[in-house]
Amino acid sequence: MDKNHILKSGIEEIFVTSSIDGSKEPNLVWKCFSNKPAPLLVGLHTWSNDRYNLVESLYPLVKKNLWHLLLPEFRGPNLKTNPRATQACASHLAMQDVVDAVEKVCSMFPVDREKIFLFGGSGGGHMALMLAGYRPDLWCSVASFCGITDLIAWHSQNPNYSPHIEACCGGPPTTQHIDEYKKRSPLFHVEKIAKCKEVYIYHGKFDKSVPFTHATILFNEISKIAPSSRVFLYVFDGGHDVLMERAEKQFLNASEKKITATG
Repeated sequence: MDKNHILKSGIEEIFVTSSIDGSKEPNLVWKCFSNKPAPLLVGLHTWSNDRYNLVESLYPLVKKNLWHLLLPEFRGPNLKTNPRATQACASHLAMQDVVDAVEKVCSMFPVDREKIFLFGGSGGGHMALMLAGYRPDLWCSVASFCGITDLIAWHSQNPNYSPHIEACCGGPPTTQHIDEYKKRSPLFHVEKIAKCKEVYIYHGKFDKSVPFTHATILFNEISKIAPSSRVFLYVFDGGHDVLMERAEKQFLNASEKKITATG
């Protein structure tokens, strides 16, 4: 589906003003046709892509279930070719961009604010976990697939991406830049993530891009400090994959029950 066709399908492009630096940030949105407030699905693009990345997979899903859709850009791909790389990769600016976009959509569409779902895979899975900790009160349910949870570890585990991580964090994970790596890594925000209403951490056991231990280590750390949190781990028989049917079932189940924040 090319970009022109996407915009002709009923999906709109909107620009949302950042509440931090005033920049105009692009987003894709779709309003479902419902007579009452409807859930909102927020889809986060992968590490190397932009807001168009999830249209083909999420647009049919929201049409089927009568959910609104938001696909934010949050400062673009986490690549050294992105002139705003330091503003991408779960920076404060990038995370607030998503929150600002959610608030904008809630002002435009009849959104059921108790049913805002957050979805991401790979780099989007990393961002989903970071946002779970950034605004744990906002999300009804979060689904993170194959997300990076420790940028320090991943820098050495996947050399193909280390130049891009360095571009986002200001340099290699040495003393000078280590704090930036930690700020952008879910593993160093376990207390905040544990307060989210519901988080599912999915990871393929045979993932060759991001080791599944990123998921298990994060889950174990959260379980240590908040054993009663609604954070769940699902290691599946697969690789660097997204199980869309699993995510859909998760969100449908969450929408049918009242989930309260813990911690």
